[in-house]
Amino acid sequence: MPFTPEQWLLGALAALLIGFSKTGVPGVGILVVPLMAIVFQNRAAVGTTVLLLIFADLFAVYWYRRYTRWDKLLQLLPWVAVGMLAGMVTLFVVGEDARGRDQINVWIGALVLVMLAVYLARLKWGDRLRPSSRIGLAATGGAAGFATTVSNAAGPIMSIYMTSLGLPKHEFMGTTAWYFFIFNVAKVPLYLIIMTLAPARPLFTPEGLIFDAFMLPMVVVGVTVGRWALWRVPQGVFNGLALSLSAVAALRLLFG
Repeated sequence: MPFTPEQWLLGALAALLIGFSKTGVPGVGILVVPLMAIVFQNRAAVGTTVLLLIFADLFAVYWYRRYTRWDKLLQLLPWVAVGMLAGMVTLFVVGEDARGRDQINVWIGALVLVMLAVYLARLKWGDRLRPSSRIGLAATGGAAGFATTVSNAAGPIMSIYMTSLGLPKHEFMGTTAWYFFIFNVAKVPLYLIIMTLAPARPLFTPEGLIFDAFMLPMVVVGVTVGRWALWRVPQGVFNGLALSLSAVAALRLLFG
């Protein structure tokens, strides 16, 4: 499909934010999900976005690889895998509504709003939301796996988990970098399986691949600026703006 100037602009902003969130301020990444869903208007947004995320993950893993806390990451891995399988089933089952609109956009909009609510709850209650029990850890990992598979929107859940551990900023970035790289790569074969079972509803499209190729330079700009900004930009300013814009975009996905 031909992209309009507005779609190119929104896509470029999303690609910039993808890079910036991976190496600088993770909170702004939540805005990427509704932006890409608006650009594509179907589940191709999910597949198109994950390839850009993997590209940005490579920079984050390389720059912050020395600061990874593998012990904290390994605790979540089994539960994230369970959540990913649930997300895979959801992507396969959810179809179009009576108007021919891909219902996955509604799921994405709802998940973004839930993630925003979780993020705001963490600001209010802080460490009381820490997943200290085995059940809490399982719920955190499962929710992160489901959200990342269905909509690439696990950022707020992982922020809660990592922040609650009291990790220094570089360990936070290094650990989340490996988490997202591992599971973003793992999502690619899952999406290909879904496409094989439901070819009429592709997650990867030729248009999406072309779009990604044009957006790669914006990701590079984003990761470069993000690395520079990690110690220089007040995180609260960016998070507040990202949360507000994400809420507006999510509402458009739900009711547009």
